[in-house]
Amino acid sequence: MQRSRNGRFFWPILIAVVASDVVTKAVAVQALDVPRVPREMIGEWLRFTLVYNPGAAFGLHVGEHSRWVFMALTVGALLILGRLYVSTKDGERTRVMSLALVCGGALGNLIDRVRSARGVVDFLDVGVGDARWPTFNVADMAVSVGAFLLAIVLWAEDRPPEPGRIGMVSGELRHESGEAT
Repeated sequence: MQRSRNGRFFWPILIAVVASDVVTKAVAVQALDVPRVPREMIGEWLRFTLVYNPGAAFGLHVGEHSRWVFMALTVGALLILGRLYVSTKDGERTRVMSLALVCGGALGNLIDRVRSARGVVDFLDVGVGDARWPTFNVADMAVSVGAFLLAIVLWAEDRPPEPGRIGMVSGELRHESGEAT
């Protein structure tokens, strides 16, 4: 069965993302007991700062019902991603990996939304001085990397073949000669 072969690659990645996200958030909540107080790890470039985000990425907030809206949107996104996974051909490793990363990250943040009305636990604070990226977590990294990879995979699948073009073959980037890149 095609999904069982892809599943051997998909499920370990998804479980690793969810587990690492849940564990790192639990450690952050215990170690960083006071929200919004930065602790420098690598100078000011990397700080650990506990933040509860009731909204979505970059603090996007849609009012008092944000928690429920983003839970519903996450479940909807997971259903769409599930359909993409089911339609994935056997051996398309890059596509399977990207879907596992996005699903794992989405589940990690969904767990936070279900567990607490305070919001998603964010703690990774990167930047210099006042020029800082919005605080994020392991799930956010998985979603970002997975979404980027998935966009590349879907874009490559949609493009018509061209002479000398590099493209996706069985989940690997390959030159038209068949050589892996």
